[in-house]
Amino acid sequence: MNKSVCFLLCCFLNVTVCIAQTKISITHGPYLQALHDTGVTIVWTTDKDAVGWVELAPDDSTHFYREERPKHFASSHGFKDVSKLHKVTLRGLQPGVKYRYRVYAQEVTSHVGTNVQYGQVVATQVYQRAPLSFTTSRPDQSSLSFAIVNDIHGRNDVMKNLLSQLDWPETDLVFFNGDMANDLRSEEQLFAHYMDTATALFASEIPMYYARGNHETRGNFASAFPDYFPTTSGHLYYLFRRGPVCFVVLDCGEDKPDSDIEYSGIVTMDEYRTQQAEWLKEALQRPEYREAPYKVVVCHMPPFGGWHGEEEIARKFVPLLNAAGAQVMLSGHLHRHMKREAQPGNHQFPILVNSNNNMLKATADGQRLHIDVVDQSGKTIDSITLYPSH
Repeated sequence: MNKSVCFLLCCFLNVTVCIAQTKISITHGPYLQALHDTGVTIVWTTDKDAVGWVELAPDDSTHFYREERPKHFASSHGFKDVSKLHKVTLRGLQPGVKYRYRVYAQEVTSHVGTNVQYGQVVATQVYQRAPLSFTTSRPDQSSLSFAIVNDIHGRNDVMKNLLSQLDWPETDLVFFNGDMANDLRSEEQLFAHYMDTATALFASEIPMYYARGNHETRGNFASAFPDYFPTTSGHLYYLFRRGPVCFVVLDCGEDKPDSDIEYSGIVTMDEYRTQQAEWLKEALQRPEYREAPYKVVVCHMPPFGGWHGEEEIARKFVPLLNAAGAQVMLSGHLHRHMKREAQPGNHQFPILVNSNNNMLKATADGQRLHIDVVDQSGKTIDSITLYPSH
């Protein structure tokens, strides 16, 4: 065998060995989305196309592998999903119950006809550390603790300073109220700008709910945003009850007219907000809203300021919220703290605008809903208190 052939053969064998040794890995997550009384969605990503599943166990004294745990696959239309993005929706859970979980992915190396070839398996740890866990909500929960941050714009240090003040065992949920990044250009950017930090701090075990801001609508990856943050409604606007509070989460859309040069003709936000208003009209009649002691609206942009998107919110959403007895709107967007009291003939509820450097920290029970505005040092700079609507 001549030297050239030997050299090529060695190169081929070395490349083959390197490829064989490249293991699939979990790149981001897992994190919780759309947690409610009887279900939750768990999201994570891998660096190779794979099928993904969650193994679930009760939070009892048994080892996670005392027995085989049920497998819940990421699937759609009767097929296991083959993807780098994995979303498993768990259904039929018991309210107010703590569950332990482990996420898995198995690489799919080839799928030709009906012949599927599988590679290696990767999973989160349950040996050197305790399994991840979550607790479903329960209808009779009498008190609630939650926090809201917004306009982080990729500043992980600011988000960490704010959220690290929380007593996590006593915190039920966290809201991201928009503009967590400057724009969305890739999956890696989304995670690097805020979701990796959120996952490390809390989001694997405490649910995070998202109100999209106007900056999450920008960039070539913006259209993929809903895939990473699923909701129970199937939309980026939704309503849910947790303890004594019903949250109405609205998607503000963009702040300029659809024809603005910044959007390059790719958005139809005015029509989108009209469709959202039709949904809102129906949603505000639901028992979980009407019967809630506290009715809280979460919307990134407030209905004032004079820009097109703000005027759309004031015209399309606020009259419906007024008629349905909304008690407060929690917003961001302006990068400064503002508190506007109810204005007859306009918004008939107070609006609390959180700055890009503060956090809203709230508790609710049968007597009151109290919201503190706290800065990065933990100092309370303002507050608002609401009382049951009935």
